[in-house]
Amino acid sequence: MTKEAVITFKNFGFKYFSQKEKTLHDIDLTVYRGEKILIAGPSGCGKSTLGNCINGLIPFAYKGEITGSLTVDGIETKTASLFKLSEKVGTVLQDSDGQFIGLSVGEDIAFALENDMIPQPEMKERVRKIAQIVDMESSITQNPHDLSGGQKQRVSLAGVMVEDADILLFDEPLANLDPKTGKTAIELIDDIARDDRTVIIIEHRLEDVLHRPVDRIILLEEGRIVMDAPPDEVLASGILTRYGVREPLYLTAARYAGAQITADMKPASLTAFRTDEIRDDLQRWYDANYKRPTEETGKDMLEIRDLSFSYDGVRPTLQNINIMIHEGEMLSIVGKNGAGKTTLASILCGFLKPDKGEIRMYGEDLSPLSVSERAEYIGIVMQNPNQMISKTMIFEEVSLGLRIRNVPEEEIEKRVHDVLKICGLYEFRNWPISALSFGQKKRVTIASILVLNPKILILDEPTAGQDYRHYSEIMEFLRKLNENGQTIILITHDMHLMLEYTERALVLCDSKLIADEKAFEVLCDSKLVNAANLKETSLFDLAQRAGISDPTGFVECFIHYDREVREHEA
Repeated sequence: MTKEAVITFKNFGFKYFSQKEKTLHDIDLTVYRGEKILIAGPSGCGKSTLGNCINGLIPFAYKGEITGSLTVDGIETKTASLFKLSEKVGTVLQDSDGQFIGLSVGEDIAFALENDMIPQPEMKERVRKIAQIVDMESSITQNPHDLSGGQKQRVSLAGVMVEDADILLFDEPLANLDPKTGKTAIELIDDIARDDRTVIIIEHRLEDVLHRPVDRIILLEEGRIVMDAPPDEVLASGILTRYGVREPLYLTAARYAGAQITADMKPASLTAFRTDEIRDDLQRWYDANYKRPTEETGKDMLEIRDLSFSYDGVRPTLQNINIMIHEGEMLSIVGKNGAGKTTLASILCGFLKPDKGEIRMYGEDLSPLSVSERAEYIGIVMQNPNQMISKTMIFEEVSLGLRIRNVPEEEIEKRVHDVLKICGLYEFRNWPISALSFGQKKRVTIASILVLNPKILILDEPTAGQDYRHYSEIMEFLRKLNENGQTIILITHDMHLMLEYTERALVLCDSKLIADEKAFEVLCDSKLVNAANLKETSLFDLAQRAGISDPTGFVECFIHYDREVREHEA
């Protein structure tokens, strides 16, 4: 049976009018009806640009020069209308804030139905069902801009699911979701794909996307397709990390153990992966490398005592939180969307005042200090870069904090250039911020705080939207800061980050602190994982499948071995 082509790129290229060089070069790609495609590659490689060509935002919203041909369901995109293409392609954007239309969650989900003049009773029922599926039914009257990042992403997902478009495009759909909600999102997308819809997913979190099968992985680098193959072939090739994409951790562990991975071993899914063929390799590696590291705890630094907070005075966001942060720690705060992680950070920085409780730095009560005074102790990088950026140019944005503090210009230039190199932004130092992708904007905001070198650094989802290369550069820079005594708190949904870079994890759930343990122990505890919407690490599953007697010890062994590898490479 002949497959029906639904998206066809022929010798396609695109150059933004604001840039000298093309973003996409010589793209030849055919997507067939009913396929599920994963597009991967480093930040700035052209993934989102490719997606925006498919949904019509290019050339109608983002202007530029097109060469070659692109047809979507028989329509030549450069001559079609944006409205016509929107009927064919439903899109969940990477930046949720840029997608909201309604004044409430319900209105936003219903927007497409209103345009199609669906009768109100039917509309309300469809909206209610979709809101229930994405776990937003209780928030249906809330303003979407007041939601957490993960909740916003779920509303965006619901807004596309309610439509009847034959082609669905998801641009970084997991960027702000907790692991369990992300898993549910991938399952929802997979269910949608079974209705003979064509699904295109643009995502960095490859292991999470592969929770459900995809037909092909398209790997991009500098605007060109470098590989287009079934997932098993791509993962067996070992090509991913070379092009800034993280491979699943269980494959990294297998490679550390010296195992030879082939496509026939089904490496794209741990449930299908033939672990029996590498069992001996894994056991030998574990026996040779496991050692219990020495533990050191720094001086008590920041104490949070009996802290409680509520936005409305009725529903608690935080209840009786007690935490001690030590000098020189790098720890993570994890938990489900809406658990209070970002709220806790806002209280620490003085943006919000707690209903009760104390925050003390070296025993000194911080409550009398203003936000600006507290900033001398605590710097924060917020989850949404658009909430932090105030300048037009990258260099000006990163140097702003130094200029406010009257740092000499010669020192400003050196410090800004140094941090831009670490964050992978040096070549863009004279660019306007408007020309950057969402992930690149995120790096700008990280750089603007890192350049100030505060005593305590809080980062809210520091690696959201980052490819593996830039993720590693940023996190290695943070690790070096940490080794030099910088205390760092990471709020994250990225379980890889939590495992690889933090010894300790604080777990928030339903407004309470339910665990304060070693990071690897958290992700090997199924009850804790389920309670907090986390995800058991695939390393634990791999060890169990391979018959390792102590799967938790195997995870700990991998973490410390992997750190040594990365430190050596750095």
